[in-house]
Amino acid sequence: MPRGSGPKRERQYEHIKESALDRGESEKRAKEIAARMVNKERARHGESKTASRSSTHDMSSGRRGGQRSHRDAQGPTYDQLYNEARQRGIEGRSRMNKRQLAHALGR
Repeated sequence: MPRGSGPKRERQYEHIKESALDRGESEKRAKEIAARMVNKERARHGESKTASRSSTHDMSSGRRGGQRSHRDAQGPTYDQLYNEARQRGIEGRSRMNKRQLAHALGR
């Protein structure tokens, strides 16, 4: 659990982790999923010092999960793919569309 988190985020982290374990995820993966979701919610609510554009301008993880459970999953958003491409140092990413970014990332 991230440092500086309050009791609400601690409970949220544990709940998400337990849900992931119930779905059959490994302990390591469940912790990663929970930490990412809690960190995103902290960023959206101004509780973190830094936040990426996709954390603050993207739809909430709860809403996204609800949409994906009712129709075909469309994968990560353009902003999420772009951020990953930037972290990996992929050249020409600013001129790529979503499909091209996914291809460059090997998805």
